[in-house]
Amino acid sequence: MRKIDLNHFQVATSETARDINSRIMLNLVRQHQPISRADLMRQSGLQRSTVSVITEQLIADRWLNEGAVGQLPRGRRPTYLHLNEDRAGIFGINVRPSTTHLALANLAGRFLSQESQPTPATPGEFVEQITRRIHARMKEQPHMAYEGIGVSLPGRVDLSSQKFMFAPNLGWHDEALKDRLEQATGLVVDLENEANACALSEFWFGQHTDGTRNLIAVAVSEGIGVGLILNGQLVRGLSGLAGEFGHVTLAENGPKCGCGNCGCWEVFASNSAAVRFYHESQPAARTGRNHSARRNEDTTFEDVLEFAEQGDLKALAALDTMANYLGQGIAMLVTGLAPEAIVVVGEVTRAWDRVGPIITDVVQRRSSTHARTLITASGPAPQPRLRGIIALVL
Repeated sequence: MRKIDLNHFQVATSETARDINSRIMLNLVRQHQPISRADLMRQSGLQRSTVSVITEQLIADRWLNEGAVGQLPRGRRPTYLHLNEDRAGIFGINVRPSTTHLALANLAGRFLSQESQPTPATPGEFVEQITRRIHARMKEQPHMAYEGIGVSLPGRVDLSSQKFMFAPNLGWHDEALKDRLEQATGLVVDLENEANACALSEFWFGQHTDGTRNLIAVAVSEGIGVGLILNGQLVRGLSGLAGEFGHVTLAENGPKCGCGNCGCWEVFASNSAAVRFYHESQPAARTGRNHSARRNEDTTFEDVLEFAEQGDLKALAALDTMANYLGQGIAMLVTGLAPEAIVVVGEVTRAWDRVGPIITDVVQRRSSTHARTLITASGPAPQPRLRGIIALVL
């Protein structure tokens, strides 16, 4: 049960109720379209007159379109409603330490365009370059209204100041990114941690049952982030710093982490950790394949995945070790939070047939709660991050 903060509250007005009911109508149409007004009334529990007034306003505002007329044995023939998916566009930006992805999506979350670029070294360069690309996309489709920009970041955003605060793998600190982007583009900007974006993506667009109210996304990249949806609500915590399980210490004498501590979960289970495991493997583990040209500091996680697909024993051993540590951290989440679903997001899911069973086995051995948590892999990166940040704006 949610407790009302009597020191900070806002009373509901008739406009509040109308706004909430309008959002309910839009989401019901999005999920069940094509749908008639009578079905909206049954699904929402609202009176016929209320549904009629709200839908007519949404049609007038071009959020909904009327479609085909249905056939009934008797009575008035229903006119089916659809979401006007191309009424507005939303920009989604996924920032990674090496690459930034930009997508334009419609109201249904369908991508209309995608592109990528190397991530600039400074926030100033980032704002300048991404603004230029956004304005180019807007000129290409001048008929479309643009509702806003969502930015998925590999770090945490302070909820009160909306500053980008904690990003050990990116190197940007205490940055007023929201204000700078809004001034440069003229659009409203929402910032969110990449793991939270992944959780929103799964909650809005994932193949989970409607009854799923507790879901965790584990975003695996250069680091590890955890997005928490508990009781149907995204959990951000004080100042937006909830979910930093990647910086929970697994071994005090472990490798140094970018956050300043040693032995964090992400130094054992991230993409960077798998590359380190690959280099630390003994030469005896090699196959006859010649990967020596890339067996150096330039090796990427994509290389490790490619080598593993070719049967390289060093790469396979590195993935196995990474999967074992992923399982240890996920077992902690299962034991502590017992969600219905945990979704792993990132390039590692490309090798899910190998790493998935290892993770499941470790969780079963280490979690004593017997929680019935389904552990699955999400779609290819960066789609979950982009879809999630677009869902945030929606």
